[in-house]
Amino acid sequence: MLEQIHLLAAVTVLGVLEQAYFFLQVIYARRVFGISPPKISGPPEFERIFRAQVNSSEYFPIFLALLWQAGLFFHQGLAAGLGLLYLCARYCYFMGYRASSSERLAPIYFSTGVLWILLAVSALGILHFFLSHYMGLNVLQLLTV
Repeated sequence: MLEQIHLLAAVTVLGVLEQAYFFLQVIYARRVFGISPPKISGPPEFERIFRAQVNSSEYFPIFLALLWQAGLFFHQGLAAGLGLLYLCARYCYFMGYRASSSERLAPIYFSTGVLWILLAVSALGILHFFLSHYMGLNVLQLLTV
């Protein structure tokens, strides 16, 4: 069983570490700019770091759900590869947003595209499972005939 999920687990751990890094960047920015919790406003430099972290945190559960569904129902290697692309794009998003709000756009579009691909392969994998398990249709076998 573990050989079927080890890549997904590794990408999940990397994602958690990335989220921790983003959290630490907010803590550091709070110290630099003198912004004590629960305040969330301050200089634009702080607000961009804060928003980048919050935005990344908001998308993280969606990413995890799609990563695991795509890996379990479609293909672990493809899902893990897409997961790595997503995490890289999120890092670029964070760093871009930190520098300027306009530099966040290309990475956010790319990471959103990766999420759509994960959604599509998840849906295909789940559809294939339902068709084969409940209707006895093996779509892959039908396509190769």
